[in-house]
Amino acid sequence: MTRKQKRLAVIAGGMSFIMAAVLLVLFAFSQSVAYFYMPGDLAKTQVSPGTLIRLGGLVGEGSVVRGEGTAVQFAVTDGTDTVKVKYTGILPDLFREGQGVVTEGRFEPGSSVFTADTVLAKHDERYMPKEVADRMKAQGVWKGEGSQQ
Repeated sequence: MTRKQKRLAVIAGGMSFIMAAVLLVLFAFSQSVAYFYMPGDLAKTQVSPGTLIRLGGLVGEGSVVRGEGTAVQFAVTDGTDTVKVKYTGILPDLFREGQGVVTEGRFEPGSSVFTADTVLAKHDERYMPKEVADRMKAQGVWKGEGSQQ
């Protein structure tokens, strides 16, 4: 092998290694992506059961039902549509009816019930997650001062 061929072989090997690393990173990111939806979006879009998504909106008034242990059922609404949510775990201290919430989880196969793995609540009286506030303002449902990040 000449010097030029050795250099080309090293460059080709390095490029192959970099491409393999990039593909592995992209594959890992695609497995952990959770798309954000509001209840109104879910009425228009078919989400296959088992797909990890984020569901955001307001906790429905009178919808919180506590079960045995840490099991809780509640509804997430955007003013037009509502989705029932099941969650087992400790809820954030600021979780209550009428407040902004973002849940992450999956729909149960053959059911319209959303099973949440994570529940995030607002952290002060002026805060609403940016995605939720923007969507609710666009629909004319939420008229808060401005979303904070």
